[in-house]
Amino acid sequence: MTTLAPLDLGLLVTQLGGGLALFLFGMRQMTESLKTVAGTGMKDLLARLTANRFTAAMAGTIVTAVIQSSSVTTVLVVGFASAGLLNLSQSIGVILGANVGTTITAQIIAFKVSQYGLLLIATGFFTHILARREYVRQWGYAVMGLGLIFFGMELMSLGTDPLRQWPPFIQIMQGMQNPLLSVLTGAAFTAIVQSSSATTGIVIVLASQGLISLESGIGLLFGSNIGTCATAFISAVGRPREALQAAWAHIVFNVAGVMLWIMFIPQFAEVVRGISPVTEALSGADQLAADLPRQIANAHTLFNVGNLLLFIWFTQPLARLVNLIVPERPKPIGIQARYLDELYLEQPAMALDQVRRELTELGNIVHSMLERSFHVVTSGTEAEVAELEQKDSDVDIIYAEVIRYLGRLSQKDLVREQPRQLSHFVSIANYLENIGDVIDKDMLALARKRMRNNVAVSPSTLTKLDALNGQVKRAFEKTLTTLETGNLQDALDAIESKDDVNDLAHEATNHLAARLVADEPHRLEAFQIETDIVENLRRINMYTRRIARHCFASDKENSSVEDDSVVSPPVSGGNTK
Repeated sequence: MTTLAPLDLGLLVTQLGGGLALFLFGMRQMTESLKTVAGTGMKDLLARLTANRFTAAMAGTIVTAVIQSSSVTTVLVVGFASAGLLNLSQSIGVILGANVGTTITAQIIAFKVSQYGLLLIATGFFTHILARREYVRQWGYAVMGLGLIFFGMELMSLGTDPLRQWPPFIQIMQGMQNPLLSVLTGAAFTAIVQSSSATTGIVIVLASQGLISLESGIGLLFGSNIGTCATAFISAVGRPREALQAAWAHIVFNVAGVMLWIMFIPQFAEVVRGISPVTEALSGADQLAADLPRQIANAHTLFNVGNLLLFIWFTQPLARLVNLIVPERPKPIGIQARYLDELYLEQPAMALDQVRRELTELGNIVHSMLERSFHVVTSGTEAEVAELEQKDSDVDIIYAEVIRYLGRLSQKDLVREQPRQLSHFVSIANYLENIGDVIDKDMLALARKRMRNNVAVSPSTLTKLDALNGQVKRAFEKTLTTLETGNLQDALDAIESKDDVNDLAHEATNHLAARLVADEPHRLEAFQIETDIVENLRRINMYTRRIARHCFASDKENSSVEDDSVVSPPVSGGNTK
């Protein structure tokens, strides 16, 4: 039996292992850079094209083809699903489309482009080094990653060339004619290297050397579709329920697709040969080596497109099955962040969207405090004071989680407006927490002082204060609407509430001064409490307007007027103390 010399074996391992490492690193680098520069656009595209299962599948295909990562597409899907913007059936449509999008890599690799690998590496590297804008530098990284993919393919091709003369390997490849064995081998290898694209690349390399048949290559590709589910499932463990549902949908779809086709591999291979180009100038083994890579790539695309066209009609039954596999989790005890998860940190555009949703939840808690605070401070009981104090504890918990999450997000590669948007969200979180503190530390202190001194607020004073409180609440509600929907007019209305609040505060203060001479018990203590209520409501409005300005600036970059140290829209007025 012929064996490889030790030096040849070492060279084979070095070239094959090194080539695979460069391929995987290049794929990772290209994906990371593309999701950084194109993530926001792909997120917006996905949001617009998921009205039904068919457009959802198209969106999944386009997004994955551009970003070259079904994992990133899954993160986007999970984010939209957790926010209630996608139902499970629509999410499954996107995942079906994502499988088609991943075949673009194989189509590119099947062209004889490996000789351009070093050129792309050099172009990408110098672009990254010389460019000043982070956006352009990330594009350089993406080009360099593509070059590493091609160069890795070239090394693997050189490494596998001696295997054409090695009988043991030829015997192993002949054993791959067994469909079940080839599927299991492809699944195991993909699960180990955590990349179906790497498996596809190696299959194409082996095909270009004439080491495998089309039938064996199709079996290995089928296996890679099963093996890639391991990556999605492992990454979904401990994540939001939507992530686990997406992983199970991926598993059910891919395994069912392979089971449907596995017994028809010979017939499927004949169809692929019929639709693939033939190199007429060659014959025999040379023709096989020239044509087989393109046939492998076409088989990969045809398989996934066929499964998409078949399963797209069964998204509702698939959704019901996935709901049975992943039932609703019991609600956690105690307050905690609803939308923040490290899963989204890998896609900064989505992570920022999740932070906005969490800030809206934080704003809702603060709003509930604001709704109750006026009653509590003017006529509430000790039990109601304690209830509001608990609300402020909830605010502190969510606030701390938001700030920690934004801190982790700031360590990621942020481009264009993302760093500025992150800064705006930090400020919004701070001001929401400030409003909670004004209610907890100041307004509730006044409530206790009122009860301790047995002070009663007169009906006429209550009317004046209630008008001021109503205006403060309306401004906060408009700010909260802006935070949730991005409606800039609501932000402007909240910002312009300053004059109305000041007028009502001035009117209330004059009324309180006139009542100083009233013949009532505890008149001085009542005056102090009532004037402090006015000042606290003005402070709440000040923080509200600052939040509105940050919301406005976050959604509209061309703001020009500075107020309260915040870039803001052109309105009159200064700070209110």
